[in-house]
Amino acid sequence: MQKNMVNSTELDDSIAQFNDPKGSEFGVDIGLECAGKEVSDFWQPDEKQLSGSGSYEEKLFKSGMVSEEQMEQARSIHSKTPRKRLGQVLLEMGVVKEADLLACLAEQYELPFIRLERDMVEPAAFRKLDKGFMESHKVMPVGLEGNRLVLATTDPTNVFLLDEIRRKTGMELSVKVCPWEDIKSVLSSLTETTTDFQVDEIISNIEAEDLEVVGDEEEDIADLEKSAAESPIIKFVNYLIYNAVKDGASDIHIEPGDKKLRIRYRVDGVLFETVNPPHNMHAPVVSRIKIMANLDIAERRLPQDGRIRVVIHGRNIDMRISVLPTSYGEKVVIRILDMGTSKMNLTDLGMDPDNLAIMEHQISQPHGIILVTGPTGSGKSTTLYAALRNMDMQRLNISTVEDPVEYQINGISQVQVYDKIGMSFSAALRSLLRQDPDVIMVGEIRDPETARIAIQASLTGHMVLSTLHTNDAPSSITRLINIGVESYLIAASTNAVLAQRLVRRMCQHCKQPYQVEAEAAGFIEMYGFNLENLYKGQGCEKCRFTGFQGRVGIHELLVIDDSYRDIITSSPTVTELRRLCKERGMVTLREDGFRKVQSGLTTIDEVMRVTECTV
Repeated sequence: MQKNMVNSTELDDSIAQFNDPKGSEFGVDIGLECAGKEVSDFWQPDEKQLSGSGSYEEKLFKSGMVSEEQMEQARSIHSKTPRKRLGQVLLEMGVVKEADLLACLAEQYELPFIRLERDMVEPAAFRKLDKGFMESHKVMPVGLEGNRLVLATTDPTNVFLLDEIRRKTGMELSVKVCPWEDIKSVLSSLTETTTDFQVDEIISNIEAEDLEVVGDEEEDIADLEKSAAESPIIKFVNYLIYNAVKDGASDIHIEPGDKKLRIRYRVDGVLFETVNPPHNMHAPVVSRIKIMANLDIAERRLPQDGRIRVVIHGRNIDMRISVLPTSYGEKVVIRILDMGTSKMNLTDLGMDPDNLAIMEHQISQPHGIILVTGPTGSGKSTTLYAALRNMDMQRLNISTVEDPVEYQINGISQVQVYDKIGMSFSAALRSLLRQDPDVIMVGEIRDPETARIAIQASLTGHMVLSTLHTNDAPSSITRLINIGVESYLIAASTNAVLAQRLVRRMCQHCKQPYQVEAEAAGFIEMYGFNLENLYKGQGCEKCRFTGFQGRVGIHELLVIDDSYRDIITSSPTVTELRRLCKERGMVTLREDGFRKVQSGLTTIDEVMRVTECTV
């Protein structure tokens, strides 16, 4: 076994953990009898590992800590309480101390044994795990050795815990054995001064000129605003925004808990923790964000929505702020809208060449409805903006009705919906029809009235683009029928429906060939795809050790021709329509996803994750 390393395949001798999934403080009672026949069929320990009791006893005997009589007594107790480890029994008997026991354990596994002190902990490493996790699992990150995280733990044989930490941090581990009393003491001393320990260090790397807030700041409510206007709070909020944009995050979540504050970024569609400032920073941070968004900092009982515009290194960033009161305080979600995204064309969306050619043909038609469908966050708005950018803005009068207007596009008239004053989608759409439009984009069809106006507009010579929230393309037709639109109007007006999802793009810097598990292999072959040339990201610095970098779309395009129009007029169920679409050769979301797996763009797990509820 390599010095200072715990490898999960080498430490699978900790089979007793199959009987105790949560692990325990000391992994010292090792034996195949705890594992059962299933484990022994595929794993056999070497002689040294099999001596989990013998070698351990030998060290205890040589040190003089345990007598033969005491060991026999401990074995007797252990045989009656098999879920307890032998080391735990010895501790409860008062025969040995925790530090002495762990020192022998570390020697057996050729791992360093340390007595932890506060000045031995590196702040950058400490931030890799939150306090609650460290307390519950009795671990602490204490240092960084290149791309490896140095971890102090009381149980180096808990391979399940070590794998979970690898997954949470995205780093390989260098394990050191340490008593819980040391970890607990250092953890307590560090978290008492969390503000200086965490926040000051991370904000020291960002300069004031890195982020410029666009707009005036009005200051009210003396106490809250005074704390919100202090330099450390301003720098910390600037850091959160600046770092989120740098990491390519689409959202920032500021979530208060019971005496803790959690901040997470959504990157490539997945949330991950970034920093855990002390709970007493919650109110000043929220107040600072409210001031930037011109919201009422004195109102903490009602939801509020606002907007912040900033410039970061010359890039215009628009942020939508949502503040929601919860039982532990106000939760803030910041949606980051990078203006650069609005410049994407259809060719940038990752469409299959056949789907791309069909979509370009559809948006060039003089009239009809094109629907883009999918759940929230599936990239529907980006696809609509890309379609508009493919149109001739000089020759056509293009208008949009949106809630909210996410991206400003030159040459297009964009209308913001305000339901509170009666400016709904349907009201705005009726007004737009008096503006001599050629193309109308409706942000979302939410109600029967908006759907009917959009259909009437398409039947009177206008091209209408809009979105729906459905799982797949055939479901969009039945959704319109269910909300009360006559089936013959849907059949006459609808040209195409594009369903889509976003999957994480495999990191091209660290992808490596890999062998698919038998269960997944059978599933993929069922769809007619072979298992050759499959890749998986191993994790590197460029992808933050996740194996993914960016996202790519998978699509399901349903083109409504005359035969489909006859079918739609009969108001089919979604099951019937989906079956007919597949029989007529429609490529489903999952099939298009597997094509991208074969192309080395994403992984099987990603496709399965986002198409779980679709065909």
